[in-house]
Order: sequence, then C-alpha cells, then structure tokens
Amino acid sequence: MVTGRPLRVVFFGTPGFAVPTLEALLQSSHAVVGVVTQPDRPRGRGHRVSDAPVKIRSLEAGIPLLQPVSLKPPEFLAELASFDADLGVVAAYGRILTDAVLAVPRLGMINVHASLLPRYRGAAPVHRAVIAGDRETGVTIMRVVKALDAGPMMATVRRQIDADETSVDVERDLARLGAGLLVDVVNSLAAGGAAEIPQDDADATYAPRLTKEDSPLDWSKAASDLHNQIRGLHPWPHAETLLHGKRLIVLRSAVVDESSSAPHGTVVSARGDQFDVATGNRLLRILELQAEGKKPMRARDFLAGHAVPQGARLSATP
Repeated sequence: MVTGRPLRVVFFGTPGFAVPTLEALLQSSHAVVGVVTQPDRPRGRGHRVSDAPVKIRSLEAGIPLLQPVSLKPPEFLAELASFDADLGVVAAYGRILTDAVLAVPRLGMINVHASLLPRYRGAAPVHRAVIAGDRETGVTIMRVVKALDAGPMMATVRRQIDADETSVDVERDLARLGAGLLVDVVNSLAAGGAAEIPQDDADATYAPRLTKEDSPLDWSKAASDLHNQIRGLHPWPHAETLLHGKRLIVLRSAVVDESSSAPHGTVVSARGDQFDVATGNRLLRILELQAEGKKPMRARDFLAGHAVPQGARLSATP
C-alpha cells in the first residue's frame, strides 16, 4: 500500500524477463511515464529485425518510448529529463547506465537483479547459477550505482532450483517474483524510504555473458556437471557435442545412477529411450536432442533414424 504520493517512474528494460515488472508497475498506483529499451535488432533463427518484448508491451500501453543507440548524447538526456520521473526502474535493460543517466530521476534508480547478491553480479546470473548446480537462487532489488551490480540491497526473495529445471523455467519464475518485490520497494520509497544494506564485495561472484564457447560438452566431467550445463545453456547457446564429426545440440538429459569402464564420451547404450553416454563418473542419458539443421526430437526418435552403434564416441571437438 502506498501511503505517500504515487511516483512517476521511467522504466529501463528489453527482454521478456523485464515484462512482468513493467506490467506490475502498470497495474500499481504509480505512473510509468516513459520506457527506455534497446534499439531493434535481428532476432530468432531467421535473424529478422523485430520488436523486443518490452517495446511490444510499451506500445500496447501507449507509453512514450525511447530506443537510444547511445546513452551519452545530450538529446537523449534531455528527452529522459522531459519525463520528469521521480524514480528509474531497471530490469534487464542490457547496458551499463552512465552517471548522467543515474542522476536524472530525483530518487535515483533501482534494479531488479535475478540473483541473491552479491553472488552472480553480471549479465547471466540465472544461467550461471543453474550451470553451477546451485539449489537456490532469488531476486535482489538494489540501488543502481556505476559499479556493476554493486549497489546497496533493498529487498530479496528466495527460490529453490529443482534438479531438472532449465534456465528458462527458473528465469520465468524469478521474473514474476521480482515484479511483485519491485512494486513493494517502490511503495516503500513513495512512503518515505526503504532500508538499504551495503553488499559485501568480498563475497561477490560474477556471471559473465554466455557465448558459444560455453557450449561444448567435455565428457570427462561428472555426469551431474554435464546435466547442469545442458540445463543452464537452455534456451541459448545450448550445450553441444560431436557425433561422427557432426554437431548435435543436447536439449534435455538425466543422470543415470550407473557407471561404466568405457572411455568418457563412449555411447554405452543406444536403443529405445536409452541413449547413455559414459562420463567422468556416472552415465548421462540424452533425452532430447537436435541434429544440425533439424527439429528437436526425443532420443528414441533420433536413434530410430540414425545409426549410433554402441561404442561410438562423442567429443567436444573434431
């Protein structure tokens, strides 16, 4: 509940993760007076230029929209100032904000970050948590400062990570949880303030942006590590391996409580639903995969159409 004057909010965000926060603000007593989002870029398999989710929702709601290529030009700063915003809210905008931008709203800017800070500062906190096999994550609402995700914390919410959930599953739920938490913090600011707890920089870890270099599966690793990599790299850039020199994207997997004396990367079973591969310890069962240029399919369907003899080797590199 807001006991003070409703705030005028300028929102910075781009992908689907940010939409629930924008929606929650639109449903609140506060006024979203402007949105700043990334310029249109090629998206999807066809690399066609299309609107990002935040832009789509902003246009539907009739909110003034800015898509600056750079945050430095005086013309952009003047347009931002014209919104006369009390507060800036950031959710996965995708760019470091300048000091000049941070200084525009009178109450500064706060951010919806998908980790329990100071753990996983950076661009890919959800994916890195899943890849690491973490069993818990969350959302932190923090004040934006110039240093990367280092501002004081204003509120947190925690969430368990199931052993078979992908980054998509976790991020979708964190977006929902973060949206509600963000509105609570905005309400507190409108009522006169919110507690701010400094982060302990000594405990900070970082979550660098994902690249294709993260994709290859090293079959000498433990089966659980490979399973976490497969879950964490969904929906992009995906985990991959090579079979007979051809690229396979591995979409879903399961750890089998059995081991094999076969060299790591060896296919020890390739029949029915059992596409089992030797790893550094136990077996990893491939449940769903995608051959290059083909559609995703269950392992059973793949094995029915491809000769994968027992003893074949999967590898990370040619």
